[in-house]
Amino acid sequence: MADATEFQDRLLSLGLARVSEAAAIASAKLIGRGDEKAADQAAVNAMRDQLNLLDIAGVVVIGEGERDEAPMLFIGEEVGTGNGPAVDIALDPLEGTTLTAKDMPNALTVIAMAPRGTLLHAPDVYMDKLAIGPGFAPDTVTMDMSPAQRVRALARAKGVAADEITVCILERPRHETLIAEVRSTGAAIRLITDGDVAGVIHCAESEVTGIDMYMGSGGAPEGVLAASALKCMGGQIYGRLLFRNDDERARAAKAGITDLNRIYTRDDMVTADVIFAATGVTQGSILAGIKMEPGWVTTETILMRSKTGSVRRMSYRSPLK
Repeated sequence: MADATEFQDRLLSLGLARVSEAAAIASAKLIGRGDEKAADQAAVNAMRDQLNLLDIAGVVVIGEGERDEAPMLFIGEEVGTGNGPAVDIALDPLEGTTLTAKDMPNALTVIAMAPRGTLLHAPDVYMDKLAIGPGFAPDTVTMDMSPAQRVRALARAKGVAADEITVCILERPRHETLIAEVRSTGAAIRLITDGDVAGVIHCAESEVTGIDMYMGSGGAPEGVLAASALKCMGGQIYGRLLFRNDDERARAAKAGITDLNRIYTRDDMVTADVIFAATGVTQGSILAGIKMEPGWVTTETILMRSKTGSVRRMSYRSPLK
């Protein structure tokens, strides 16, 4: 018989999917209502309630922020019944609060779980990210390359011209130079307004999504969630933390990070087997959004385990309450 305190990823995976689904359903009533905070809070409340039903001794290592900034699902919060394995939890109860408020594509609820001490405790700062899908040699692209060099290197590895590469980039003023350099190679760019976890995941299914690479800076916590997904699906991600002031450097020190210039690989950010779940909130290129019908609500969830490389897509239909 398995030890109840061991990380039984297969047994825990369906419970994790329920957590993700509950958060998505809770936020559904606020799609298109223009209230980002209310949508996020609804997802947070539902995710926390469901997590506390799981037989785990969980600690949130990637959450809504520090304890003094977030009343629920804050970094360091203990979740679960306390009667199971010790686990790290990384979550974004609603990745794409603006997308939800404006009823725009690709809003998701996202959560990952791994044995205690195996997920990077990333401070809430920016991270410069670079990701590609599976099937390539290590260091096919690197953080030391310029954006143009990365495009050309990936094109060589795929055996195609640079103008057949598509790069996903978060549309922000800080990325204007990056965008211009990528376009100088002839590569196409898919700009996204929010949701860089989804942006990175696109790379893992390039045949479906048409996205070959992700580049640019975004939240470091989202980098750990994206690394969790790629640990399951395959692919490479590199991240370097970016610090704008002493307060952000102090956050890194509080998280136990001493090398401020370190480049993290996927397996540095997620050092053991992980399970990952995401549920569509608004219609997206990865997952269908919440579907409301008279008396019913339907969700689509992707559930993945790195131990087996399994990727399940699940449709869940539930009576409206």
